[in-house]
Amino acid sequence: MISLLFFTIITMTLAGSRAEFNTTLSVTVFADLGDNVTIPCHAVNEDSFGIPVLNGMRVKWTKVAEDESFNEDVLVGMGFHLKTYNRFDGRAFLQKANEEDASLLLTEISMEDAGKYRCEIFSGMEEQLYEVVLEVKGNLNNGVVFPYSPPGGRYNLNFQSAEQACLEQGAVVASYEQLLEAWKGGLDWCNAGWLSDGTVQYPITKPRQPCGGTSNGPGLRSYGRRDKKLSRYDVFCYATPLTGRFYWLVQPDRLTHEEAKQACIADGAEIAKVGQMYSAWKLESYDRCDSGWLADGSVRYPIYRPRKNCSPTEAAVRLVGFPDKAQKLYGVYCYKEEQ
Repeated sequence: MISLLFFTIITMTLAGSRAEFNTTLSVTVFADLGDNVTIPCHAVNEDSFGIPVLNGMRVKWTKVAEDESFNEDVLVGMGFHLKTYNRFDGRAFLQKANEEDASLLLTEISMEDAGKYRCEIFSGMEEQLYEVVLEVKGNLNNGVVFPYSPPGGRYNLNFQSAEQACLEQGAVVASYEQLLEAWKGGLDWCNAGWLSDGTVQYPITKPRQPCGGTSNGPGLRSYGRRDKKLSRYDVFCYATPLTGRFYWLVQPDRLTHEEAKQACIADGAEIAKVGQMYSAWKLESYDRCDSGWLADGSVRYPIYRPRKNCSPTEAAVRLVGFPDKAQKLYGVYCYKEEQ
């Protein structure tokens, strides 16, 4: 469900020989997390201001940051030609309901899509400009945030490899808002990780010397925006509720990693991913004190009810490590999607 609340004031100015039609909009578009949304923008037709309709015009959409040096290009379109940029690639389209419609259609809305968007329509020496705010609604506690380090060890991921690492674990890179909610829920982690906005942060509930010192109170420690290609950190991933069944596969013998994968396949499933284990643990109270292989080559076990010899101090997903995949020392966790 999308609702609009708006009030429009249109002014006309002359900047040199360019006619500019700037609209100051108090427009807010609401969308639910994961939905599609249309952000409105319409060319003023020639009957109103003497400006031709969209045919032959160039349309540019920009996501506007508080510091405009961090603005993000979303889309540029002209006629049948359309170019989208970075994280909007494949998700941003022009609606084109009619010849005056330059509205932006965004799919698979995430929390980081929230903010101000600028629509610019160019026709010769004439320009129209509109700004609209998108607010994303959704229960940030629907999923689970978890820290992830690759098999090669901590601080080995640039931003692109961090995005890929989360995808391979059945998750996406967490947003600032999602990490903040996880911290409010008790997440404490001393390794810095990428977030979806390109910043690097980590959550501390118990201030201590090795983790930003004791003089700072609890909160999110931030390194700010880092070089997405050159900087190396861990990543915070976000996994949504499961749509299938996560389970321990009962086997008579311990397995190598390859045997573990094949055992899940033989059971009509696949070897589980790290994000699936975290979702089952956090959202379904899954608890088992058996170390098992996961898809990334790690061995972990989820403890929801702390007890002696099984994470006695806290509920957690425990990491045994990334052992030699040829070792026959562990069982396996599988995941079977609902039919």
